[in-house]
Amino acid sequence: MPARFGYYARLSKSEQAVYRQSDRVAWIALGDDVESLRALTAAIEPALRSEKCDAVRAASHALCAAICARLDVRVPLVKVLRVRPRGEDASELHGLYTTGPRTRPLIRVWMRTAAQRRVVSFRTFVRTLLHELAHHLDFELFGLPDSYHTLGFFKRESSLVRQLLPRAAA
Repeated sequence: MPARFGYYARLSKSEQAVYRQSDRVAWIALGDDVESLRALTAAIEPALRSEKCDAVRAASHALCAAICARLDVRVPLVKVLRVRPRGEDASELHGLYTTGPRTRPLIRVWMRTAAQRRVVSFRTFVRTLLHELAHHLDFELFGLPDSYHTLGFFKRESSLVRQLLPRAAA
């Protein structure tokens, strides 16, 4: 039996079936020629250095749109917000994906830490963006009715990172 996260036991039988389905998918193939996608990924770094939300949003949206076009799925809206919100437990929200039957999918990512209000590192920002995009792809590409954090999900996220970031940065 594959390793599962603790919350699996609290899921309903149908939710457990979705969890297992998610766990079976470990890779998101972007194709052989990913140089154009790598260039779009790299364009996020100077946008972050500019510390301008609009520039980071435009670069992030361009990457997400190109990936979605390659995979033939609809493109989510991308919002880049300034400072991460902090929960009562002092945890920081890095990104958030929301969707619904009446709403366009939305990826929110924050470019500054809550505690120090510093711009996050390029690698951290890209990983967060790709994490939220992986949730989107669970619905749009794989047709899952929900997007759980499974081992398969984290493998899919990592597959995107490995294809898009240079080895030294990954």
